[in-house]
Amino acid sequence: MAETIALVDYGAGNLHSVHNALRAAGANGVQVTADPAVVRAADRIVLPGVGSFGACASGLRVISGMVDALEARVLADGVPFLGICVGMQLLATRGLEHGVTDGLDWIAGEVRAIEVTDPAIKVPHMGWNDVALTPHVKSGHERHSRLIEEGEAYFLHSYHFAPDSGHDIAAMTDHGGGLVAAVARDNIVGVQFHPEKSQAYGLGLLNRFLEWKP
Repeated sequence: MAETIALVDYGAGNLHSVHNALRAAGANGVQVTADPAVVRAADRIVLPGVGSFGACASGLRVISGMVDALEARVLADGVPFLGICVGMQLLATRGLEHGVTDGLDWIAGEVRAIEVTDPAIKVPHMGWNDVALTPHVKSGHERHSRLIEEGEAYFLHSYHFAPDSGHDIAAMTDHGGGLVAAVARDNIVGVQFHPEKSQAYGLGLLNRFLEWKP
C-alpha cells in the first residue's frame, strides 16, 4: 500500500520546490494540504517554512486543529516527521525574531539571530556549506545515523536554532562559528538547510526519509 506524505501548507513554504523534490526522491503519495484530517491520516509529515519565525508560527496556528493534528500524529503516533528551514526552527520552545514567539516546543531551545564578529562573515548565511555530523550521530548508534549524512547543502537563514541539549543536535555547519544544521529526536528530524535546493545531497536525504523507520 502506497504511503501518504503530508506536505503541510500553511502559507509559509516554497511548497512547489519541496513537492517536486519529494517526487524526484521517489515519493508517489505526496499531498499538499492545509487539512488537519489529512495530516492525522498521513504516514509521513513534512513541514517546510520560509520567512520569519513569527509569521510561520502564526500561519500554522491560524489553521484550526492543525497543531493538534501534528501533535497527535507525530508525538503520540510516532510517524516520521521532517522540518525544513523555518519548519525545523518551529520545533523550538520559542523564537526571538521580532520579539518572542512560542514555537511547538517539541525540542527545547530557542531560535536566535546569527551573531558574527568578523565583518567578512555575512548574514544571512546564504549558499553552500558543509554539514558535519555530531559525534553521537556519527557513531552510527543513533536511529538518525541512517538518515542524515555528511556533505554539502544549501543554506539561507539569518536565525539559528540553539537546542538546550546537545544530544538533540544531529549535525553542525560553520559560518563564523558553529551553527546547528540538523536536529533530531526519536521520530522527529529537522534540517536548517534546504534539501530541495541541495541537488544530489538533498535528494539523497529526502529519499532516505521516505524509507526511514525510526
